[in-house]
Amino acid sequence: MTELLDIFRALADPTRLRIVALLREMELAIGELAVVLGQSQPRVSRHVRILVDAAIVERRREGSWVFLRVAQGGPVGDIVARAESWAFSPREERVIAHDARRLAAVRIERAASAERYFAEHAPEWDAIRSRHVAESEVEAAMLAMMHNRRLGHLLDIGTGTGRMAEIFAPTARCITALDRSPEMLRIARSKLADQTVPIDLIQGDFLNLPMDDASIDSIIIHQALHFAHEPDRVIAEASRVLRGGGHLLVVDFAPHEDEDLRALAAHTRLGFSDAQIRGWFASAGLLLETTQALEGGKLAVKLWLGRRRSDDDQPPIAREGDGQRKRLAT
Repeated sequence: MTELLDIFRALADPTRLRIVALLREMELAIGELAVVLGQSQPRVSRHVRILVDAAIVERRREGSWVFLRVAQGGPVGDIVARAESWAFSPREERVIAHDARRLAAVRIERAASAERYFAEHAPEWDAIRSRHVAESEVEAAMLAMMHNRRLGHLLDIGTGTGRMAEIFAPTARCITALDRSPEMLRIARSKLADQTVPIDLIQGDFLNLPMDDASIDSIIIHQALHFAHEPDRVIAEASRVLRGGGHLLVVDFAPHEDEDLRALAAHTRLGFSDAQIRGWFASAGLLLETTQALEGGKLAVKLWLGRRRSDDDQPPIAREGDGQRKRLAT
């Protein structure tokens, strides 16, 4: 009963109720909340601290920013889920409407910030895109390859601008979009604000995914593996969090000699061969189901689709002479 009392005590304040109402709409930083509420950041921080201590609100750090969201599940989730049916007074309704208008201004500023970032970096991205087939062809091939496969909880590793989360949202139950860059996550947050599918944007490292073992139904690594110094470890970490029977789709470049990409876009690896991906998949307990090459331009785009081994998979049948050949090979 103490937990419920803590929740109701924390909610028994007009500003904290407004904060919860705003965080039901979208994740916000302290500074953004202060702008919407028309209060100082220290004052808003004190209210947030009370909500965090009562486990009503959760903090999540992205670089120098801290984003806030309503806690999921438990008594808090049940109470907040019923907020739309709460009987607000006319005065409270006016305050809520006022906050909604100022929240719209925050969305506009996020979009403007994303546009500024794109404008600054457009020459780099244009230079890379000009080297391979159109992104629309790549996306169409990805959608076709994942068609009729159960996406469930989809993890987008290296989400960047959130484009993969955007195109797969209609067929996923929920999405976790992960990236190391706070700037990219802010762009993705603006792009994905209107999606109806639950999308959780988190800052993280693809070598140390913040997920439990076998907790994810499907994973996409789109044009991110070439940033890894140890891509085999990235594949192994993705396999760790993938459930048995779940799918991993890797999209990257075939082997190439375009050294400009090291300086232009910080590429560590200049593409991958089928043999490399197959070997890394096998070491991580993944079966390589299918591959596809998209030729055109200086760089060929490759798609590799693997499936996490499950208890239903039968080990390969040993053939007579295999053991002898293996001994002779060693």
